[in-house]
Amino acid sequence: MTGPVHNRLVRQIRDKHVTVAAEKYLTGCLLDIGCGEKPLAALVAPYVSHHVGVDHPGTPHDRSRIDVYGTAYALPFADCTFDSAMCNAVLEHLEEPEEGLRECFRALRPGGYAVYTAPFIWHVHEEPRDFYRYSPFGLRHLFSKAGFEIVEVIALSGFWVTFGQLFAYNVARFNRGPIKRLRLLDPLLLLIQGVAYALDKLDKSERWSWAHLVVARKPVDS
Repeated sequence: MTGPVHNRLVRQIRDKHVTVAAEKYLTGCLLDIGCGEKPLAALVAPYVSHHVGVDHPGTPHDRSRIDVYGTAYALPFADCTFDSAMCNAVLEHLEEPEEGLRECFRALRPGGYAVYTAPFIWHVHEEPRDFYRYSPFGLRHLFSKAGFEIVEVIALSGFWVTFGQLFAYNVARFNRGPIKRLRLLDPLLLLIQGVAYALDKLDKSERWSWAHLVVARKPVDS
């Protein structure tokens, strides 16, 4: 896997769960809300016919893969345009998450599925636009209020992966200058994540999950 070493574990876990959800639920024309660099594009490609990424002009990420500019509150599409929707680690950055979910609901065709990921125990990031953390019960409440039927809410880790990954992020604060150029911390960062993964396999307490994956459905009669 390419990309940063310090968060390799959570990316691998996320990718595994998103791939399973994509195979079961994502079809046709897919709306990717807050797409950023489309990190999940290759994973969902076998299951959808089109992948339309939407993000706002002020995104801190690379904009080269954005297809349409817009916001989660005002998607530039007609009602019932998309067969399925995806939103990865964006919900915590919305001041009014229910409004964002209602807008996704509007753009989704009846019977269409939405797959979201959202953090629960995680550090502040992309500040100052970092507003919320979500328990599985909070997610069920929000999606239900927006009109969705809850299909499943999945904890992506237990205590050990959450603790180990946050520890790795903290160590990575020192990964700069010659240390970064020579990749001196890479073995330690990989060791921390490897031990965390092994311990999580032995003792997975999902109440400590770093994030959850939600699968929700727009009712057919909507």
